[in-house]
Amino acid sequence: MDLFLNRLFDGFTLGAIYAVVALSLVLIFKATTLINFATGELAALGGYLTFVFWDHWLPIWIAIFCSMALLAVLGGVVERVLIRPFDPSDHLPVVLITLGLAYVILASDQAIFGNQPRGAPSPFPVGPEDYISIGGARLFYYTIGIVATLAVMVGVLFLILNRTKVGLAFRAVSSNVEAARLVGIRTGRTLQFGWAISAAFGALGASLVMSRTNLVPTYMGQLLVFSFAAAALGGLDSLGGALVGGLIVGQVQAVGIGYLQGVPGFAWVQPLSLTFAFLIILIVLLVKPAGLFGTRRVARV
Repeated sequence: MDLFLNRLFDGFTLGAIYAVVALSLVLIFKATTLINFATGELAALGGYLTFVFWDHWLPIWIAIFCSMALLAVLGGVVERVLIRPFDPSDHLPVVLITLGLAYVILASDQAIFGNQPRGAPSPFPVGPEDYISIGGARLFYYTIGIVATLAVMVGVLFLILNRTKVGLAFRAVSSNVEAARLVGIRTGRTLQFGWAISAAFGALGASLVMSRTNLVPTYMGQLLVFSFAAAALGGLDSLGGALVGGLIVGQVQAVGIGYLQGVPGFAWVQPLSLTFAFLIILIVLLVKPAGLFGTRRVARV
């Protein structure tokens, strides 16, 4: 039982991190029906900025907020300069732009920060004694902090989308761009808000996870695949689905693969955990393309 609880707690940790990044993916897709392929590199840049601010003696949470603010500005600039000039109904140019932007940011990170792995700080206690014992299992303060941060983030996002004018405008644009434009909503600025908040959430996710791995320019790559799987499973246009999908993928990785690798003859599954993320994406696309909570597309013939 204690082994099961330990893996369950690990699943909550992983799931919360995947959900944070999946939310940033869903925010863009919900408004534009496009995948932002630069999400991982933008988030990694946010992680590096957090490290730089912290390294210059700022408290870690202030460093994270500064990084989120700068990434929000960068996300807004990207939308205004690179995305808005193109026809939103023609997806190919925008997809190519986000792919190109990802490589530009990655090359810039490598040129500025180098490829040398760096140890990164954590906003929560991560020592071997920083845990609560439950049923013989260890619930670390880091796990509690990650899940609490996700809950606060979802609450803030809910308030923004339901209690502010820009949030209501974003929901209208996400529902129907043409109808929103006809009633006087400035769709360009509204989508710019979506890109800004998406980039900020990505920076938050990168800042939370960077203490669990070495800080290198590509450290968000693998995490992004699991976040894609979470977003696809929950529904690419469902914010709640991103949350549920992240938690499910985290539990599958921690509990399912964790137990399976202990079975004789199945020790090979752990190095292939990334493959299981691709399988989740493939199965969802084949069986339920809209995801668990996504909106089904109705085609009229």
